Amino acid sequence: MSEKITKIDEIPLSGTKDGKISISKIDEPYGKNSNSVLSIGIFLDGTKSQPDWKIHIPKENIDSLIDALKKGKEYL
Repeated sequence: MSEKITKIDEIPLSGTKDGKISISKIDEPYGKNSNSVLSIGIFLDGTKSQPDWKIHIPKENIDSLIDALKKGKEYL
């Protein structure tokens, strides 16, 4: 794969000692000429090099995801 990863931010993961939420931009995640995505990785142990969970979000879905997360927060 020809993917390029650009780190955007890291947030401490509440309820863990060293966990983190990592937000990155990945260019060409699925091979040459594939569209860039926003990647959200969840690290239960921040010393690991690979996340325990990750999701890739196309640019076109980011606003809807933010709205859904805000709505979901009301249920917590």
